Amino acid sequence: MTIPTQPANIGYDVEALAAAGVEFMLASYVDIHGVSKSKMVPIAHYKRMMSGSELCTGAALEGVPQDVSDEEVASHPDPASCKILPWDKEIAWFASDLWTKGKPFSACSRTILKNVVAKADAMGYRMNLGMEAEFFVLKDDADGGYSPLSTRNHLEKPAYDVSRLLDNMDWMRELVKSMNQFGWDVYSLDHEDGIGQFEIDFKYFDALTMADNFVFFRLMANEIARRHGGFASFMPKPYGDRAGSGAHFNMSLADKVTGKNLFEAEDDPRGCNLSNLGYQFMAGVLKHLPAICAVVAPTVNSYKRLVLRGSMSGFTWAPVFACYGDNNRTNTLRIPKGGGRIELRAADSACNPYLGAAMVLAAGLEGIEQQLDPGEPHTENMYLKTPQELDAMGVKMLPQSLKEAIDMFKQDELSKAVFGESMFTTWIDYKSEEWIRYNNHVSDWEKARYLKLF
Repeated sequence: MTIPTQPANIGYDVEALAAAGVEFMLASYVDIHGVSKSKMVPIAHYKRMMSGSELCTGAALEGVPQDVSDEEVASHPDPASCKILPWDKEIAWFASDLWTKGKPFSACSRTILKNVVAKADAMGYRMNLGMEAEFFVLKDDADGGYSPLSTRNHLEKPAYDVSRLLDNMDWMRELVKSMNQFGWDVYSLDHEDGIGQFEIDFKYFDALTMADNFVFFRLMANEIARRHGGFASFMPKPYGDRAGSGAHFNMSLADKVTGKNLFEAEDDPRGCNLSNLGYQFMAGVLKHLPAICAVVAPTVNSYKRLVLRGSMSGFTWAPVFACYGDNNRTNTLRIPKGGGRIELRAADSACNPYLGAAMVLAAGLEGIEQQLDPGEPHTENMYLKTPQELDAMGVKMLPQSLKEAIDMFKQDELSKAVFGESMFTTWIDYKSEEWIRYNNHVSDWEKARYLKLF
């Protein structure tokens, strides 16, 4: 069956949008979380919208550094990013940059990534990025809790279970068809190790397009799941005793003119089929990995995922060590079989993909500029190493809490260089407040353990 795709130039042509039945448009930008925000604009005002007519008060949004007295931010849509909503074809969505006072807003997440992409372009590179979409689809229960859509009894090891995947094919089929309408080429989907957890793998794009697509994917997955009686959750760890949801970054640099993958190498003496440029890029990421964690694993809950054990299936499969290796999944940075790319496994499904990609790309470019070397790959099971063995190898743990990650982010000069003064300060303040609120919350676990202990 041939799957129809949206015309590639539809965002450039208001007549094409109208002919497709579009009546309304969303000039969408993101808050600090990478969540879509927008005003709705009738198609009759297409030209005004494209010139930045839609103003929003940044102070009304989470993590957008503005006072109520500041000039509003204006969303400037990228016509190439246009997507007609598969579940409501009268509405078109555009990824947008924020402007204020007649120029790009320095704290705009998309602009922050564009700045680093521009640096890569000046060096002759294009970053290709794939993001593995892991998420839960659950339903609300009458008692205020949640449960999977499938009513089958839970398995101790539900990974790749066919029956539970088939139980969810109504919404999954609609979601995959919708993704493929945009030319995303979904090539794999499965039930994962969590309860009601799924992974969908689709093709890579340049870093900016991938970030746009992942923001839209989270919106689309949730809207489609709700049409089938559930909701999509990108909370990294909704079940304490089950695996969490990653959003692994698969990265390579290409020649910006020829498109050739510059990370590929058949003569790699380390046996990973990665070029010297790839190793330099990876060394830069390793150098700044603790600070990067604060951005790619950005919530209190993220660090419930980044633990060695906790899943009923045994190891959590999550990265906990700042090290790299070959196809070995016990490393945070992995070179998948076949080489030619690097996988960052610390990233989770709650990340702001613009900011996460900006930090990783900037770190990798620094590694290239400074010709850094990551050392030899770890091919052994790092989960089984003792603290003494890890110390002897010079391998450190990743941050174990959001507080630790914030501290690492604050201390790393790369953070401010990438984020800019305003967003750097805002990120630290916002995430520090999130940590304080979490610490002040009295959990059910605490009550069960201490209320009648004495």
